[in-house]
Amino acid sequence: MTSDTPSDVHLKLRNLTEADYPQLAKLMEAVYPDLGGAWPEASIRRLIKGFPEGQIAIEDYGNLVAAALTIRCDYDRFSRQHTYEDLIGRREQIKHDPDGDAMYGMDLFVDPEYRDLRLGRRLYDARKDMCRDLNLRAILAGGRITSYHKFADEMTPMQYIAAVDRKDAHDPILSFQLANDFEVKRLLKDYNPQDEKSQGYATLLEWNNILYEPETSDLSQRRKAVVRIGILQWQMRLTSSFDAWLSQVEYFVDTMADYQADFVLFPEFFNAPLMGLGDQTNQFEAIRFLSTFATRSIEALSEFAITYNINIIAGSIPVMEGDKLLNKAYLCRRDGTVDSQAKLHITPHERRDWVIDGGDSLQVFDTDAGRIGILICYDVEFPELSRMLAKGGMDILFVPFWTDTKNGFLRVQRCAQARAIENECYVAIGGSVGNLPQVHNVDIQYAQSAVYSPSDFAFPHDAIMAESTPNTEMALVADLDLDKLVQVRHEGSVTNAKDQRHDLYEVRWIGPKKTEAAPTDQAQQISDKD
Repeated sequence: MTSDTPSDVHLKLRNLTEADYPQLAKLMEAVYPDLGGAWPEASIRRLIKGFPEGQIAIEDYGNLVAAALTIRCDYDRFSRQHTYEDLIGRREQIKHDPDGDAMYGMDLFVDPEYRDLRLGRRLYDARKDMCRDLNLRAILAGGRITSYHKFADEMTPMQYIAAVDRKDAHDPILSFQLANDFEVKRLLKDYNPQDEKSQGYATLLEWNNILYEPETSDLSQRRKAVVRIGILQWQMRLTSSFDAWLSQVEYFVDTMADYQADFVLFPEFFNAPLMGLGDQTNQFEAIRFLSTFATRSIEALSEFAITYNINIIAGSIPVMEGDKLLNKAYLCRRDGTVDSQAKLHITPHERRDWVIDGGDSLQVFDTDAGRIGILICYDVEFPELSRMLAKGGMDILFVPFWTDTKNGFLRVQRCAQARAIENECYVAIGGSVGNLPQVHNVDIQYAQSAVYSPSDFAFPHDAIMAESTPNTEMALVADLDLDKLVQVRHEGSVTNAKDQRHDLYEVRWIGPKKTEAAPTDQAQQISDKD
């Protein structure tokens, strides 16, 4: 603070009242001597009556020291060329639209003696909070460029705006607005001819409400803000039949549905106990015997998804397609549709002992609880895949895995945590525990299932939303706020997606554009266009 700034202050943010007019008029006269001073009292009264929550004040020990005047407006109308008179007429007919889908910042002013206290930022933040609370599309404002008259002989208004943006020039109003996340959308000509310092020009500034949801009565178009996921840390155990194994699956689906989960994640190879029903002398034949249960398993899981009203991610099921054995995860939606994602990177063990082939497509899936991606175990160790899924709009990455030792698990865990940070998404990993002595190559397991988040203030300090006890059969439940992802992508301490240097590098898909099996309309194929 400067020596002229009050040092003993007691600030209070509140809404303006009609009784504030004498102090408001005095403040406006001090701030706008070159633009006619204070608004008429009748105009302020109408403004407070028509949109009381939009009129904000800051007082210091009862004295009004800052204020912001705001109306609602139609975004499509006022995001185009307009003038100050289009909004306010002759200060007698302020054109507040109670049904408007945006806010328009009419004026914001701070007592000159208080300008070192950043009260303008408080008022802007209050406007943003109100915009979010009212579910409005954006905040618009016609901003003065009060230092432009000093440069008018040497640069055009657009050149001046660009110079301020580069910080080659400073404008008291425009520089402040840019620092508060507003973007210049266009130059407004003849906005206010009385504004000689701005030469009549103004900038049309816009702050977008990234949480805005258009009002709709169509339930199918509504987006869930908070998604509940369940992860099964599945214990491998001897089973006597397919029906016995399926009963165990249904039990956990039913349990997660009772907790009103939107998703339940099973681990990779969670149907491996069925291998124990066949001959174990030849591992090549044993894994192909397991694939014979694929059709029945998928049909049953899809029926469970519908019956229990929950989206099921069947971690992975080996399936024969032609002469190839693929390791595929299945998304069984509660609307009855089914999609799949094959494992793309095959481990040396899978390739050597089971002769599994890798898939050749990557997809992001639309669901009624967000857009998701699925990467099976080893695939999460290749960051290019999740980057492409993120470009496709993924909110949650599900990683079903099977690891036999702790060091194998740690590879999956640490890569999953990195993917959450890199791609500003949630990552859910789910593995199996226990042992199957009667099944070769599935002898032991190590797992600690978890849900990871980006690492920023909106999330847990260690970026772990939930975490299971290692090597214990259990169910993990976590609520994931998708709105927080939107915020961190636009307003986080770091913004990884926005800050990528596309001028220096790129990640793109060069493989086949068609998947092994035709996806539903709710699956977006990753291609070289993404």
